[in-house]
Amino acid sequence: MTWIKLEHLLLEALPGRTVTFDPALDQPTLQRRALSLAAALQRRGIKRLAVHLADAGELAVTLLGAWRAGVSVLLPADLQPQTRHRWASAVDLWLTDSDPALSVHADETLAPAALDLDLCLLSLCTSGSSGEPKRIDKTLRQLANEVQALEQLWAPTLGQACLIGSVATQHIYGLLFRVLWPLCSGRPFWRAQLPFPEDLQRASREHREFAWVTSPALLKRMGDNLDWPALSAVKQVFSSGGALAADTADVLEQRLGQRPTEILGSSETGGIAWRQHDALWQAFADIELSQDADGALCIASPYLPVGHVEHSADAVQFQADGRFQLLGRLDRIVKLEEKRLSLPMLEHALIDHPWVEDARLGVVHINRAALGALLVLSPQGLAALRNHGRRALTQALREHLAQHCEAVALPRRWRLLEQLPFTSQGKLPQALIDDLLSQERPKLPLVLSQVEAGQQLLLQLRVPVDLAYFSGHFPSTPVLPGVVQVQWAQALAAQALQIPPRFAGMEVLKFQQLVRPGDLLDLTLEFDAERGKLYFTFRSGGAACSSGRILLEAEHA
Repeated sequence: MTWIKLEHLLLEALPGRTVTFDPALDQPTLQRRALSLAAALQRRGIKRLAVHLADAGELAVTLLGAWRAGVSVLLPADLQPQTRHRWASAVDLWLTDSDPALSVHADETLAPAALDLDLCLLSLCTSGSSGEPKRIDKTLRQLANEVQALEQLWAPTLGQACLIGSVATQHIYGLLFRVLWPLCSGRPFWRAQLPFPEDLQRASREHREFAWVTSPALLKRMGDNLDWPALSAVKQVFSSGGALAADTADVLEQRLGQRPTEILGSSETGGIAWRQHDALWQAFADIELSQDADGALCIASPYLPVGHVEHSADAVQFQADGRFQLLGRLDRIVKLEEKRLSLPMLEHALIDHPWVEDARLGVVHINRAALGALLVLSPQGLAALRNHGRRALTQALREHLAQHCEAVALPRRWRLLEQLPFTSQGKLPQALIDDLLSQERPKLPLVLSQVEAGQQLLLQLRVPVDLAYFSGHFPSTPVLPGVVQVQWAQALAAQALQIPPRFAGMEVLKFQQLVRPGDLLDLTLEFDAERGKLYFTFRSGGAACSSGRILLEAEHA
C-alpha cells in the first residue's frame, strides 16, 4: 500500500490501485474523470460549485476535479428548497444526483498537477445545536493534515480494510473517514451510505478485510439477528456524532471482540480526540487543548486556521495526564425562574431510571416557560405504562427526578416516543427537541408496511405508546377505544382505496382482544363497492382484536 498525499492524488496514474467497490473504480479512471471534469468546469467558467452526491465515488471525482480547476466547493447539508435558496447567491452551479450532469468530453482534460494546499477550498454546512444553518470554510491543507494524522494513528490496525460507512459524506466525519483518508491510503471504500445494520452486514460479507464508519444511532440498532461471528472480523469500528452509550459499547465488545473507537470533533474543528477503552478522551497528535474562564474546551489545531483558537460549548475536566472528561454542553444550560439548569445532567438522571432507555429535555411554554421531556421507554417502562397508565408512569419519573433537582426543573410536559429522531450523523438539534415537545400527541397509528393484494389492503401498524386516545381510557390500564379502531379502518382505507366518504353505520361489529400501547397490529381492509361496505379486521400476533363492516355512502345520499 502506497500513501499518496492528498494534494498529489492527480499527479500520476497507479494501475491496479482500487478506489471503490459497487461499482468498482480504479485510480487511473478516477484521475482521468477528475481531469475531464476540471476541463469542463474551466470551459464553463465555474468558480463556485455546490455538490450533494450520495455516491462517495462520484463525490471523490467531483472534489478532485473541482480543486484541479481552481473551483471552490460547497457541501450543503441537504437539498431542501430553503437550503438551495439560502446558498443560491454563493454558488455558480449545483451538482446533485438528480440535476443533469455537467457535459464532460473524455478527450478534453487538464494536465495532471499537484493541488494547491492553500487555494483549494471546501465549505461545509452544519445546523449546530440551535438549528441555525452555519457555513464552515476549510483549506485543503487543513484536510490533508487531518487525514495524515488518522493514518499515523490507525494504519497498523486497518491494514488493507475496505471502509464501509453508515454516515453521509456531506459532513466532515463521513468525508474524511469514507473518502479522503482511504483515497490517500489506498484502502478501497464502499460508495453507498448504508444506514441499516443489515446493509452494513451485506457489504461486510463481500470483503475479507473491512472497517466501519458509523454513528451511535446505527450501533445501537445492531440486534441479535445479525451474523456476529462473521462480523467479528471487522478491523475497526469508528463512531462519531454523539456519545455512544456504555451498554451499547459493552454489547459490541462481547460480540466483536473490540470496543468501538469514538471520535470527538465537529465541522468547525475537525477531529479533536478519541477514546476506546474508558470514559476519558485522548487528544489527537498536535492538538492543543485548554479551558476558558467558563470551563469550556478550547482547541488550537492544524485542522484550523493558523493562530486561531476555537472556543467550544463543551465543559471539560482535565486529568493530570492530559486526557479529559466531557461534563456536558454549556449551550444546553437553560434558565427558569432565575435558576440555571443543566439539561444533560437532568437527562442522565432520567436515563438512570430503569423505565427510561433514552431522554432529551427542552423548554416548552405552558402559560409560562417550563421543561418538557422526550422519552424512549425501556421494556420495563413500557410494561409500567401498559399496567399502570401514563399518569402513574410520569408521576414516578417526576418523583425520581425530584431527588436530583429543584421543583422548577421537573418536566411539565412528557412525550413518549418509539425512538429519538437522530439524524444519520447521530445528531438531535435542540431546535428539533423543542419542536417535538410543542406538538400534540399522535392520533393515528404508525404505518410500517402496506401491501395491496387483489381487492384487499394489508397494513402492518404500530400503536403509538403516547397515543392521545389512551388518556382516560382507562387511566390505570390504557386501552385503545373501539370507536378509534373503526375510525382508523375508515381513514386508512380512504388513503388507498376508492371509498365513499360518508359513514352510514356498522354491521357485525366484534371486539375480541384489547389493544395496548406499543402493540403491533395487522389490519386487513376490503371494500365491496356494490354493497358500499368496508370489511376490516385488526389482528395482533395472529389473534383477532376486532372486526366488522362499515357502511359507506356518497355525500349526496
